[in-house]
Amino acid sequence: MFFFNKRVQAELFNLTQRIIDMSTQLDALTAQVTATNSVSASAITLLQGLSAQLTAAIAAQPTDDGAALDSLSSALDTQSTALAAAITANTPVTPAAAAASGPAAA
Repeated sequence: MFFFNKRVQAELFNLTQRIIDMSTQLDALTAQVTATNSVSASAITLLQGLSAQLTAAIAAQPTDDGAALDSLSSALDTQSTALAAAITANTPVTPAAAAASGPAAA
């Protein structure tokens, strides 16, 4: 009986250590996801802001380069949209959102 209790205690200790390790890894992963989301949101905001400023500058100062500036503004809008779409496409669905959408969404 004594040997069995020691063995159970050892297994419990090992399981506890694995849970602590997993918790630490989850915390690190959560921090990394938060940082990535912040960077992505900042990039989208930056591109949208640049596009808006460029559009305002074009409207305020019509020049002979209007077509080139319009093209540049359009390119910024396209890149902003593409970045937002890529982030959305690569953002995993949370289990709660997946359950709410049902099996048809999978």
